[in-house]
Amino acid sequence: MAISQTGAVLNTLTPRPTQGLFGDNYLSLTDMDFTKQFLPDVYEKEVERFGNRTVSGFLRMVGAEMPMSSDQVVWSEQGRLHVAFDDCTVANGSATTTVTFTNTANGDTGVEKSKLLGVGMTVIIAKGVKVVKARVATAPGNGTITVAPYGAANLNALGSGALTAVKLFVYGSEFAKGSADGGKSIDAKFTQFSNKPIILRDKYTVNGSDTAQIGWVEVTSENGASGYLWYLKSEHEARLRFEDQLEMAMIEAVKDTQTASGSAGGAGFKGSEGLFAAIEDRGMIYNDANFDGTSTGQGLVEFDNILAELDKQGAIEENMMFLDRATALSIDNMLAAQNSYGAGGTSYGVFNNSEDMALNLGFSGFRRGSYDFYKTDWKYLNDSTTRGLLGDVEGVIVPAGTSTVYDQNLGKNIARPFLHIRYRASEADDRKMKSWITGSVGGNYTSAADEMNVHFLSERTLCVQAANNFVLLKSTTS
Repeated sequence: MAISQTGAVLNTLTPRPTQGLFGDNYLSLTDMDFTKQFLPDVYEKEVERFGNRTVSGFLRMVGAEMPMSSDQVVWSEQGRLHVAFDDCTVANGSATTTVTFTNTANGDTGVEKSKLLGVGMTVIIAKGVKVVKARVATAPGNGTITVAPYGAANLNALGSGALTAVKLFVYGSEFAKGSADGGKSIDAKFTQFSNKPIILRDKYTVNGSDTAQIGWVEVTSENGASGYLWYLKSEHEARLRFEDQLEMAMIEAVKDTQTASGSAGGAGFKGSEGLFAAIEDRGMIYNDANFDGTSTGQGLVEFDNILAELDKQGAIEENMMFLDRATALSIDNMLAAQNSYGAGGTSYGVFNNSEDMALNLGFSGFRRGSYDFYKTDWKYLNDSTTRGLLGDVEGVIVPAGTSTVYDQNLGKNIARPFLHIRYRASEADDRKMKSWITGSVGGNYTSAADEMNVHFLSERTLCVQAANNFVLLKSTTS
């Protein structure tokens, strides 16, 4: 019985024993079906098309990490040393010697303010550039004081009519010979701040079948390791992503005091105070900086405005500037423009340039006034999957200072950076960065699920002390 063939011809090519050119042993492009006849040439090594993808490292550069055992961290910050006010009023300024103190939003009442002054204190009272020096004449009462101006019978020199936003500060005192009592006892004022840790969690899951089918990939990781990984390649990236989120959460976290249904606070998630929130609440904000501008009020003039505000605060000499690309370049342009020996600041020698080297138009630091600034790019503000996606924050200026506090764990005073992280830890459990495995893979028979789960957890909070010395550079343009 003959065998009949149906369908397509199985093979239309006839191999030859010698390398001869015949019509029936020629392979055309249509014959090269790589999925059936040939294996593709596969590159084992991944192409790092996004470079180093992690954005963490900022807090490690400017801060520290220390354990804590409580649900809350509390610290106090010093108040001002000298007595001064910028919101007084003078009624009928042409004929009065009475200064009235107003209530303020932070809870200070006019009565409490007036009690900081006593008879005999000498004060400076100013409205704009008009200044009067006077001596407190009568005991403060009911939120007012009566003064005796030097060289005048009233406060007419400040202006006529009702005056608001009058400024006053104490510069000394004067008493008569043989005076029985003098001076004013003032209790030191401090402000207390607190923050609470938040719990961050993530996990990576792979099913049992995939763990039995190993496919090797050669990688170079962001933490410097290199070699071959199989299904744990995704677990490795999950860990890197979680470590980035540990830092981003400390930067972006906000507190929620809401109790309304639908809000995070109403559901019991009160949040925490991150770096940006702390600066916006207690620090300085500079909007729409244009350091390389040429018009009036821009360039060095804008930067000097920041210095003037720093002078009013702690005046910490050394500061770190973490900037996005546009702001970093604008500061480079601002500094290069100060070179009068060449257009654009390109002359040799002035900025350590020569004809035999690549031109360096970048600056890593500079000194202005009594301040030193060290400038660096902040990848978090440039990466298109983080703040670089928004562009509303241009940079942050962080003081390189420390505060001395008593550490209960160490039992002694230690110096801590103004910016530092506290994480929950005890002898029983360290929650700085935990990871553990559950499931049915690798001997971890902890559940009936045919999978491996790698869990990550951390409980931490950020302490931003002396936030009045921090500057947040923001953009208000869309």
